Amino acid sequence: MLPVQVSEWNETEVEYPRDLTVAQIFGLQAARTPEAIAVVAGDCRLSYRELDAWSNRLARYLQSLGVKPETLVGVALGRCASIIVSLLAILKAGGAYVPLDPNHPKDRLSLVIEDSHMPVLITGAEARGQLPSAACRLVDLDNEAASVALQSADAVASDAVSRNLAYVLFTSGSTGRPKGVMVEHRNVANFFAGMDRVIGCKQGTWLAVTSVSFDISILEILWTLTRGFKVVLHGDEGTSTIGDEIIRHGVTHLQMTPSLARLLMLDSRAYVALGSLRQILLGGEALPSSLIHQLRRIFKGEIYNMYGPTETTIWSTTYHVEEPGSTIPIGRPVANTQTYVLDAGLSPVEEGAIGELFIGGDGVARGYLNQPDLTQERFLSVPSLSKTRLYRTGDLVRWLPDGNIEFLGRADYQMKLHGFRIEPGEIEALLERHPGVRQAVVILREDREGDKRLVAYLVCDAGGPPAVSALRSALRLKLPEYMVPSSFVFLPEMPLTDNGKTDRKALLCLPPPVAPTDGTAGNRPESEIERIITEAWKEALGISNVGVDSNFFDLGAHSLTVAEVQANLQQMLGREIDTVDFYQFSTVRALASHLGGAAPQNQASDRAQRRLAARRK
Repeated sequence: MLPVQVSEWNETEVEYPRDLTVAQIFGLQAARTPEAIAVVAGDCRLSYRELDAWSNRLARYLQSLGVKPETLVGVALGRCASIIVSLLAILKAGGAYVPLDPNHPKDRLSLVIEDSHMPVLITGAEARGQLPSAACRLVDLDNEAASVALQSADAVASDAVSRNLAYVLFTSGSTGRPKGVMVEHRNVANFFAGMDRVIGCKQGTWLAVTSVSFDISILEILWTLTRGFKVVLHGDEGTSTIGDEIIRHGVTHLQMTPSLARLLMLDSRAYVALGSLRQILLGGEALPSSLIHQLRRIFKGEIYNMYGPTETTIWSTTYHVEEPGSTIPIGRPVANTQTYVLDAGLSPVEEGAIGELFIGGDGVARGYLNQPDLTQERFLSVPSLSKTRLYRTGDLVRWLPDGNIEFLGRADYQMKLHGFRIEPGEIEALLERHPGVRQAVVILREDREGDKRLVAYLVCDAGGPPAVSALRSALRLKLPEYMVPSSFVFLPEMPLTDNGKTDRKALLCLPPPVAPTDGTAGNRPESEIERIITEAWKEALGISNVGVDSNFFDLGAHSLTVAEVQANLQQMLGREIDTVDFYQFSTVRALASHLGGAAPQNQASDRAQRRLAARRK
């Protein structure tokens, strides 16, 4: 029996177009505002009429290839207008899209393609070389543009209904393989109604910064385009141009992870630009109060803390942040969504008691692709509580007196890093397959506020530990960069609990791991620009042994630390630096040589010294 207050807090019924697909909802908006700008991507600007016509042509082309309801269609494209056109075209053809990040290892992409059994994969010249060979029909938009252009631009008919799949997103899996979450059109339509209710749908300009392989991109791209927004698609420049884009395009809304928000505040241009926004949405990982205090120095608009698993369709609860306390709740359920805090016996707990969060309602997804056992394990029927299935989140929470929910941690070992959901078991399984590794445990450490890192603890055979470089290379063949641990620590044995299980809490109590070295850390900088680059990396990585020939990524760098160093160096050196330069010239010596090798003018050098000194205080 539910406490009376919980029943009241779960009264979230809202009307929404239950019988329409996402494509049909977009079509209605395109008819209302045909000449309004829908998408800006670099030099490309598309009105709603042009976006509707282009996606109609591609949808017909896909239908000619056999795409129909429940057909899974892969999308592997760079951040250009074509990616938005492709998502809409797949939905209009009746199919469901499966996003593939071309930057992920080919082995991982192969697993997704294999599990999806996708008959068609949309790509382009830029991404095609990054894809594995696959037994599916590749639609290269660059080579087949003429064939697509011959199709009619009129509205497309399909047999898709609201109960058909809209997309399948793959997330980290505890078994060592990624798992695909199947989401239907009705789930997405309900989510749209939830966002209308929470943040309103007053039209504005939305800067879309999220990869389409991450589910919160659906808010940035699909919800916005069904509500008449102008969507500005941020390119591949990392964080370096976000501030400029906010100002140039008059951006009103921005959604991002707290990690990205921290990085933007390191860039003076972006930090000032944030103050011009109307709304900021923060989600994908825990939101610290300290970040809100920093934002409030410049931003006076609305801030929302967003929470939700992929399995319940993006955001399931929201909290309007006004004056932050010591912790920030994840809020209350959105439209047609119910939240339950249950004990181990699936009974409701009292207000203030800790339990596991279960989510029900119209946002609950169909389940996991080709994994019925896992679907049955995580999507439960509890008739005494709900008429719909409940998704077991694995998150520990408690009710607050005002009906908001406070997030307290995980009931299992799943982790969130820079907004990405990571199952440590996937990484551990790969490490334990490596010759010489007997046992592996991966945990998330935060030895400095806001600086979260994956650390792998290993017990090896008597022959001695393998080289760290070999471990990293093996993982990078299978995993995206954000899942490769920053540090590897070798132990004689794992700490155990009283019942003989690995004691992960004891690992967190060990001293912070010593910074990795590749044998080149002793090579000192020889020029002023090398010194500045070295100091910037020391600061970002929190280590002291960065040599001029040390590889940034072997020392634990990842995309967010690259963005931090990029922002710092641009201000220190007074010049633009492309994100790709850090990957192509991944040592201090190589990057300094690429940037010209000459020492900056004294003014820039002094600015660098003052900035680094101030950050250390």
